[in-house]
Amino acid sequence: MDEPMRRGGRPRRSSAEVLADAAAELFLEQGYGRTTVDHIAARAGVSRATFFNYFTAKSDVLWLDLDAAVGSLPEHLAASTEGSAVRAVEDALLAAARAHDPERVPWAIAQAEVMGIGPELVASVAARVMAQHAAVSAFVAGRTGDHPAALWPQTVSGAMLGAAAAAFGVWVADGVGRRPLVEYVGAALTPVAAGLDAR
Repeated sequence: MDEPMRRGGRPRRSSAEVLADAAAELFLEQGYGRTTVDHIAARAGVSRATFFNYFTAKSDVLWLDLDAAVGSLPEHLAASTEGSAVRAVEDALLAAARAHDPERVPWAIAQAEVMGIGPELVASVAARVMAQHAAVSAFVAGRTGDHPAALWPQTVSGAMLGAAAAAFGVWVADGVGRRPLVEYVGAALTPVAAGLDAR
C-alpha cells in the first residue's frame, strides 16, 4: 500500500518521525536532560504508551534516522552475490546510503552541542555501531572462513564502517547545500575498499 502523501507530493511523516521531530524541537528548546518522555508525547499529541510503541528509551528518538540508514545493511549483505567480501560490504553500504531519505537529517549529530547531549547519547550510538560492526565482521568471516573476531574480518568491518560514518558526519555538517548521501559514502569508501581488496 502506498504511503499517504503530504501536499506537494512528499510522503506524510510516520508516527515515529513525528515523535522524533517533537523530541528534536524540545531538545533544542530546553535541552536533552530537561526533556522527558511525557514532554515528547505531549508535543507530538500522543500518549506515553504510544511513545513506547516506537522507542524503548528517550535516547532512541535521536537515532531514528541512523537506525533507518543502517537497518537494511544485514539484508543487503545476505543478498549479495559479489565475489569479494570487501566489495560486497561496499555495495551494501552504498545501497543503505542511497535509500536514506535526504530530508531526514539526524539532529543528534547536527545540533549535539545546542541540545546538551551527554554520555547517555554517546552510549546509545556506540551500541548501534557495535551491532553493525558485529554484522559486517560476521559476514566477512562467513566468506573467508575466519572467526568473526579474527583480525581480517575486524579490519574490514572497522575500516569500511569507519569510512561510511565519516562520510555521514560530513554530509550532516554540509547543511542545506549537501549533496546526496551516497556521493559522500561512495567517495569515502572507494579508496578504502580498493586498498583492502588489493590484499
